[in-house]
Amino acid sequence: MTIQLGQIAPDFTQDSSQGPISFHAYLGTSWGVLFSHPKDYTPVCTTELAEVARLKPEWDKRHVKPLGLSVDTGENHVGWAKDIEETQGQSLNFPVLADADRKVSDLYGMVHPDADPLVTVRSVFVVDPNKKVRLILTYPPSTGRNFDEILRVIDSLQLTDAHKVATPVNWQNGEQVIIVPSLSDADAKARFPNGWRTLKPYLRMVDQPPLPR
Repeated sequence: MTIQLGQIAPDFTQDSSQGPISFHAYLGTSWGVLFSHPKDYTPVCTTELAEVARLKPEWDKRHVKPLGLSVDTGENHVGWAKDIEETQGQSLNFPVLADADRKVSDLYGMVHPDADPLVTVRSVFVVDPNKKVRLILTYPPSTGRNFDEILRVIDSLQLTDAHKVATPVNWQNGEQVIIVPSLSDADAKARFPNGWRTLKPYLRMVDQPPLPR
């Protein structure tokens, strides 16, 4: 199955390190980050899971629930969690799906046979409170993810959902943003009473509105 931006994220029920999880029910009214790992007891994954756990205050601030996935059993997850805490100094504080039957991996197209038919690539799916897929990233098994970038994109999505703006290249929270071309100057005056800088009629830079929190 090919997942595309804007579609409803497929629902599923699968066992996890915290018991059975139904994806849509687990998310509730929160945003979600579903991310996969090739398998348990692999070095890059060990560092990634610890980082996601370490970022809990940042996920909570953005109303995001992370959910990991590995094509291994729940029994393996228990032992691996101990290794993660021992080597990374961080215990897990979010569930990891035990997708030994590859039900979720196949549903989300996380197994790429030409890369490795037995394990998942490093997939990331960001899902909004309406259960729509808003971001898809795919990393090779050998490359660890940059979770600062995933947080940055979630900030951008939440900001642009709340205001008629888009974020420019390399945008960081607090920097100027772009007024969307579909908003007329007259309507923009009501939204941005302090004004903006017009570089071209289609490129209007404005101070960033506050992020919804």
